[in-house]
Amino acid sequence: MSQRPDFQHSTLFEDLQQVLQAAGAGGAGRQAAVLPLCGTGPLIRALMLVLSTVYLGLLFVQPSYSEWLLALPTAALVAIPATLMWLVLACSARRLLATWAPLLQWLAVSLTGAFAALSAMGFTHWLGLWQPTALQPLAVGLTGAAMAAAVYQVERLRERARLPTVATARLADLQTRIRPHFLFNTLNTAIALVQLDPQRAEEVLEDLAELFRAALGALDQATTLGAEVSLTQRYIAIEQLRFGRRLEVDWQLDPQAAAARLPPLTLQPLIENAVRHGVEPSDKGGVIEVRTLRRRDRVLISITNTRPTNPSRPGHGIGLASVKERLRLMHDLDADFRSGVIEDGRWRVSISVPASS
Repeated sequence: MSQRPDFQHSTLFEDLQQVLQAAGAGGAGRQAAVLPLCGTGPLIRALMLVLSTVYLGLLFVQPSYSEWLLALPTAALVAIPATLMWLVLACSARRLLATWAPLLQWLAVSLTGAFAALSAMGFTHWLGLWQPTALQPLAVGLTGAAMAAAVYQVERLRERARLPTVATARLADLQTRIRPHFLFNTLNTAIALVQLDPQRAEEVLEDLAELFRAALGALDQATTLGAEVSLTQRYIAIEQLRFGRRLEVDWQLDPQAAAARLPPLTLQPLIENAVRHGVEPSDKGGVIEVRTLRRRDRVLISITNTRPTNPSRPGHGIGLASVKERLRLMHDLDADFRSGVIEDGRWRVSISVPASS
């Protein structure tokens, strides 16, 4: 019986993250106009920015350090609910905002931040934890608007900084994907099959064409786990012609995980690494286990391969780095990528990404 992989992922803000992802799912097709403000990454960055700014501002209005410390819990009772409310509202209105002009988007984001801040302040007043003076609601509303605009600008700057990184990751991936000896081996296999099994030769060339079509496609666009599995199975079909019984692949696929969003060419380079370092150097061949699983709001993927007694020369890790970087670009902090030797001596790559709604 094969060992089940031990998937681990952070449960921080897990319930809130489901609300944010559900609220933003409707506008997923219009992310070019309005930045994605849903998920763990924007949530953590927004809370850190708002709390640090509010706490720093209190230093200039409190007469003593002790009173500043006493004011921190009350400030957090306003800042945290206001930030969470603003994020939920912004995600819910993402489809509508995508149809507006940029100036109106900024205005809506700022007004929503002011509304969320005043609502949180009113809640603390209702609880009897804060008795604001006449001018404090105005200050709180302006602060909420300013913080909302600041968080929105941070996400805009992150989106702009993302573009050259995508290009670099794409180039690195192309450099690892188009390996001449794989192309030559496949073509030679197809030529040998032309006389013996013409239909099989045609299938090999079709599989090769699909692999290169994916490799030369837009690597910064999204695909699904199901499509990645289908493409990877084409690659395995080609390699099994070369390795025969030496290459054994155990597929354990969860149909509920097939809709998860992934960058193109996520699985294939990982499987290729498993073949190159786990199967090819061994006279006896090796076993590769591919497992997908949906667990609540997460999709878990693992690729495990046996390791030969005499390991091959270590690679440069460009393929792994490219996959990891493109996962981070697509899912931000919601993606988890781990690789290394596990307790039974095999090599495992584990990926955790959000499940599609």
